[in-house]
Amino acid sequence: MTATREELSPRLDPDARTWLDGALAEADRAARQDDNVAVPAWELRFAAAGRHVGQEYADAARVLLLRQADAGLATLTRIYQRGAAAERRAVLLALPALVPGPEALPLTEDALRANDTRLVAAAVGPYAAAHLDPHAWRHAILKCLFTGVPADAVDSLPERARGDAELARMLGDFAAERTAAGRDVPADLYRVLNLTGEES
Repeated sequence: MTATREELSPRLDPDARTWLDGALAEADRAARQDDNVAVPAWELRFAAAGRHVGQEYADAARVLLLRQADAGLATLTRIYQRGAAAERRAVLLALPALVPGPEALPLTEDALRANDTRLVAAAVGPYAAAHLDPHAWRHAILKCLFTGVPADAVDSLPERARGDAELARMLGDFAAERTAAGRDVPADLYRVLNLTGEES
């Protein structure tokens, strides 16, 4: 999940709220000055967010920290490459607010190669919708279907799927392969196929 500070704070217990306030203050200081330290204090807080605010709110807290620190592409890439799955997910969720162009696509593409469905779901959000090229986006849809990520996770799905005959062909081939192998065809496949407006 993502949320503003005003939305998140009331959901936290007093200790978690105090922790978040301190972490955001450190991120704000980092955004205002260059401390030239190996690992800024807010990045250590970023990694520890789940222990302090709970797993339910960890994504939201981490995204707020990234935004408060005004993390640039180099920082986002470093945190993604060094982080655990939960930290990588937060980076993906923060991309639309922090990277206006396609420069962070390598992070999205890496997540789409993963088998962690939470990473895949985060990777098909607004950033992917805005910047993935048609070929990569179609394969992201197939990845969701193959791994069981709900179609609802795909941002701007109706808009991008509409009239996409190539996507419809790929979905038909995927369904045929599953059927031939005696495997179930995901119900979401037919939903996405319907959105293309093309017949299988």
